[in-house]
Amino acid sequence: MAAALREAMRAFDEGEVPVGAVIEKDGAIIGRGYNRIEGLGDATAHAEIIAITAASESVGDWRLNGCTLYVTLEPCLMCLGAILQSRVSAVVYGAKDTRLGSIDSFQYREEAEKSYRVFPQITSGVMEDESRELLKEFFRKLRKKQSSIVCCDGTSRRS
Repeated sequence: MAAALREAMRAFDEGEVPVGAVIEKDGAIIGRGYNRIEGLGDATAHAEIIAITAASESVGDWRLNGCTLYVTLEPCLMCLGAILQSRVSAVVYGAKDTRLGSIDSFQYREEAEKSYRVFPQITSGVMEDESRELLKEFFRKLRKKQSSIVCCDGTSRRS
């Protein structure tokens, strides 16, 4: 999970929502990703999707059986779909996403298991505090930046 948090910090440094992900198989990281939505101009450029793509390239197969995805934030519905499609065996995540999370916050498990006949093993709350604090810091900075107005004389003031 520490590696996923490092990926999230890369997103933070690039002005992206700080979510990071890594995929592990047999004790080795085979895929990494962090949110790149703004940088790539792509709504699907979530950390999980990028890590899945990298892992698939690494193993030479779209099937990621026996792999564990570590991600700093509970996956959204789009990412859960990719996780199921790629057959990731386990998901370990840090902070819950009460707005868009699809595993514990909004449970799609029953329907997904009906369709796919399988669901990854889930572990939540790993490095939760660190993951949540990084997100909070990002949004604090974003709000501060958005509330600052530059005047015609070049000075700034808070709105």
